[in-house]
Amino acid sequence: MTRFHVKKGDEVVVIAGAEKGKRGKVLSIESKKQRVVVEGVRMIKKHMRKNQNNPQGAIIEREGTVHVSNVMAVEKFDERASKRGTAPAAKE
Repeated sequence: MTRFHVKKGDEVVVIAGAEKGKRGKVLSIESKKQRVVVEGVRMIKKHMRKNQNNPQGAIIEREGTVHVSNVMAVEKFDERASKRGTAPAAKE
């Protein structure tokens, strides 16, 4: 098993890609693919087959994966931003 710089439950910032700048909590890690699932980032639509819970079928939205190299722990990100003189974005 590979060790990563983030683990499940850590607060992270996406530092590259289409979702750059978004913050969220790591929900799970796929170590073989070197990817992480971050809360509220890279939302995808999944078509669900008819079943007892969804008699008509459904389209649900859930988080997709992001490569582990494209995320950074919030503490490191804020520390880096303060060194550069740019204040981190306020979380509302």
